[in-house]
Amino acid sequence: MLDFTQFSAAFPTDGPKPYDHGGIRQIETFRKTFDGVLFIDRVLRALGITDGQKSYPPRTDSALHTLHSQIISAPNVSLHARLSVLYYLLLDYDEVRSSSLSNLALSLAEESGLPRNYQILMRGLWHMDHNEFRFALEHLCHPSLPSEFADDIISVLVRHTSNDDYSLPLAYWHTVQPTLKTDAALELLFGALARTSITEALYFSRTFPDCGARKGLFEMLVGSVVNSPDALGVRGKELVSLPFEREEEKWFGEYLGGAGEGGKKSKNARAVLRMREVVTGRNREPVGANGFGNGGGGGGGKKGGW
Repeated sequence: MLDFTQFSAAFPTDGPKPYDHGGIRQIETFRKTFDGVLFIDRVLRALGITDGQKSYPPRTDSALHTLHSQIISAPNVSLHARLSVLYYLLLDYDEVRSSSLSNLALSLAEESGLPRNYQILMRGLWHMDHNEFRFALEHLCHPSLPSEFADDIISVLVRHTSNDDYSLPLAYWHTVQPTLKTDAALELLFGALARTSITEALYFSRTFPDCGARKGLFEMLVGSVVNSPDALGVRGKELVSLPFEREEEKWFGEYLGGAGEGGKKSKNARAVLRMREVVTGRNREPVGANGFGNGGGGGGGKKGGW
């Protein structure tokens, strides 16, 4: 079995090295892109090995020796966890040596007996840190993995989506079905759901037994619609056509027209309320050709859609 406690056995002493000036600059650029925190930083912090941002990337050979020493001597850290960190570092080596020719990370895993699921997780996190999200999800969605760092994965994927395409964070959530631990990650996920499918977002909000949490998500959904450019178009029509439960109907009216702040300040609030009245047949004003009231008193409109 590989004696990874020896630096020369864990890391190559010849050939290209990933932590030269250019490599360090690239890693720091990625870290800046991700609001100052990489997943390897989170791993190191979670294992109590080092303060990630200060130790990775190692800026000198001496710093790499120090990091290796910190990894192998870390107290209360399993053998597999320590090997996982070394595996991640060797992926950096493989990249600069051409991954098609260099298999240092794989060799470490095979010679040390690092389980396959640890390899899959660390390779997925390595791709996350390199802004290669599609490759990352090929690993992080693997059924053998626990939902490690799920909140952070969701948050990064949502915050760094492009062109309002939330397919990647939603693919991760649908596949892994993690239990999110932070309100921030939940709000980011729900925002992605609301922008992608209003109906799915509504049913997701109903999975929360706590009435306060559910109401907050419901109001977030309504707000995402009434404050969007399409509030009176397709998105607005989808929202007002949903089969609200009794308490949701109450929340909807209170949010858009009640005494509280809610969404009533939106320029579209009154129109969206009116659209809902038309759809549910509770409108009290004559309905014009465009689906909105023409003003004045009068009898109720007929129940129906558009």
